Amino acid sequence: MSILQVSELCFKYPDKTILENISFSLEKGDFLCIVGTNGTGKSTLLKLILNILKPTKGEIKILGESASKFTSFDKISYVSQKATGFNADFPATVEEIVALGLYSKKGFLSFPKKSDKLKIESALERVGMKSYSKRLIGKLSGGQQQRVFIAKALVNEPEIIFLDEPTVGIDVKAVDSICCLLGELNKSGITIVMVTHDISSILYHSNKVLHLSEDGSAKILASEEFNSQTIFNHVHHNH
Repeated sequence: MSILQVSELCFKYPDKTILENISFSLEKGDFLCIVGTNGTGKSTLLKLILNILKPTKGEIKILGESASKFTSFDKISYVSQKATGFNADFPATVEEIVALGLYSKKGFLSFPKKSDKLKIESALERVGMKSYSKRLIGKLSGGQQQRVFIAKALVNEPEIIFLDEPTVGIDVKAVDSICCLLGELNKSGITIVMVTHDISSILYHSNKVLHLSEDGSAKILASEEFNSQTIFNHVHHNH
């Protein structure tokens, strides 16, 4: 069974077609990068998969369930583009942010049990941030904040993690370390779907690339097919 299946997906605004007849499927353990120039619908595609937006037509299935009726939210996690960038005085600690990942299942009024605290510790350990658990999130660098949000995504032990531009606004060294972290999580069995501009950093860790074109079409390639010339063209287009 495909872990994610997208069939003949279309998304249109009244005056513009964003995505046109897109079909692809992923197996458990895949690492997909969604790439394309600005305005080609990368984040839109992610929001359609997560049922934040409704498709004009087509079908999306996650873990065998239709995206529109999907209820197994503990099996998937989403790291949004605006995850980082906290005010330095934002009054939440690292462990409190990660605990939010448990509330989707438990509800906000439940108190964390010992088993929850162990899950939070374990998630922070996996991203190398356990020693920062009592720090305020706003006092961390962009790269460290992103690791915390990946820990929040991990705390329910999901089968798939979706990330929207997780390397935006962080320095080059942190970009590489985030990409390596995602590669390690993928090797541990988590399927990863990631919108990105940092193709050259992540390509080594991914095995599939979905390239969205300005005409609304898309092509899925194995990472090794997505050659250096394609990277050059893409980077050149985006700068």
